[in-house]
Amino acid sequence: MNAGKNTEPADPTIPRYQQLKSYIVGRIQAGRLRPGDRAPSELELVRRFGVSRMTANRALCELSSDGVVVRQPGVGTFVADAHPRSHALDVRNIADEIRDRGHVHRARVVLLEKTPATPDNAARLRLRPGGALFHSLIIHFENDQPIQAEDRYVSAHAAPGYLGQDFSRVTPNEYLSQVAPLQTAEHVIRAGTPPRRIRSLLKMAATEPCLVIDRRTWSDGHPVSVATLYHPGTRYELAAGSQPVEGPTGLRHPDSGRTRRVLR
Repeated sequence: MNAGKNTEPADPTIPRYQQLKSYIVGRIQAGRLRPGDRAPSELELVRRFGVSRMTANRALCELSSDGVVVRQPGVGTFVADAHPRSHALDVRNIADEIRDRGHVHRARVVLLEKTPATPDNAARLRLRPGGALFHSLIIHFENDQPIQAEDRYVSAHAAPGYLGQDFSRVTPNEYLSQVAPLQTAEHVIRAGTPPRRIRSLLKMAATEPCLVIDRRTWSDGHPVSVATLYHPGTRYELAAGSQPVEGPTGLRHPDSGRTRRVLR
């Protein structure tokens, strides 16, 4: 690796640690780094990209949690063997997850349209305001009970055939996985009050709590979609484990581990 500092301008819409993760994943996907190869160290990332040691450590810790690299204290960081892996927040096909529980999945397409990008969506998807976006609103059912409202905006450039899909038969996850394979994802989880329309579509009581997951996904270094996933609090649970990882000070602190029942 070139020890000189990277001179390419940073994209202000993507956190620096996320840029480091995308850089390493990109080298693996391009075949420049293979399983067993030594991956860039914290110090190499600091020197090349001009980031803090804490930022470099976070990127490598998350890649380790994702199963992309293996960190060996006192030895180095190495590219993990190629095998199926789970993200810190699993980005799974909701239909597969429901079927894995032995239940029946059904989807109702409420909205599928082309729409101009708002300033917020344009910034998140790195488009000009007013640029073309595809917008879908889909209700997912488990044994005929609505468990998720998927409100998604997709880059028309990344998935030009999006409007031509029958999302009552193929989920957006399945289609996007084919045309824009997932590279990485960013999540924000919150408790929220859904819009009245969403509450009605999910058949939620007025006082029922709602779990909301905001997700942005990347493929080949570019953002592909932003989605807001609404889940009735009484019909959905999010469970995660944790494992200690070594921080930059040598102290050990809990880091997110594997998560189940999180849907893309």
